Amino acid sequence: MNNSVIDIQGITKTYVNGKLKVPVLHGIDLQVQKGDFVSIMGPSGSGKSTFMNILGCLDRPTSGSYRLNGNEVANLSDDELAYVRNKEIGFVFQSFNLLTKLTALENVALPMVYAGVDKKTRTARAEALLNSVGLGDRMDHLPAELSGGQRQRVAIARALANDPAIIMADEPTGNLDSKSTIDVMNIVRGLYDEGRTIILVTHEPDIATYASRNVVLRDGYIVEDKQNLNMTPVQEVTHV
Repeated sequence: MNNSVIDIQGITKTYVNGKLKVPVLHGIDLQVQKGDFVSIMGPSGSGKSTFMNILGCLDRPTSGSYRLNGNEVANLSDDELAYVRNKEIGFVFQSFNLLTKLTALENVALPMVYAGVDKKTRTARAEALLNSVGLGDRMDHLPAELSGGQRQRVAIARALANDPAIIMADEPTGNLDSKSTIDVMNIVRGLYDEGRTIILVTHEPDIATYASRNVVLRDGYIVEDKQNLNMTPVQEVTHV
């Protein structure tokens, strides 16, 4: 019996622009078990972002099968896909994607608004999440008043708002200095230690060392998929 959280068989993606067809992914197979921490690496143009968008139900493949928690994604309606993206998957992006006119607290609470959580509950949970990422004293700050590392920690707290089992992070340290990078990866590693499934896209080999499994894409094919037996340990860094 297949107990994969993610089970991908023969996924392809081809973009069509007029008469021009641009194949990006070529028959990819990938299984991710509950509690895996998978890094997806590859050079620019290898198909990483396209693959992540399909994994996150932000885009549909051209062909192939994608089963998420046993459900064939192709059979889900747009409303069902929106539910999956809000409740089952937490997203962290390189550019943070915070709403500029909302405070840190309001940004973290926003996914819970869409999920129908009452205001008292969502405020309490948003406060707890911001405390958990070391931003208890920044709750009323706007994104422009926060450093890059702080904004990414707000984004991680927001990704956890509806307690998803899967976290998908697309180049989460791409805009950060080295100290903030370690800070953010410590938090991501902690989520893995709690038992969440993590999928991390990165072009940086040292970031991939935090993952328990490394997948490498090249020209739309998986060319390497191996366990990482020397995971980078959590490092001591003080939040700023």
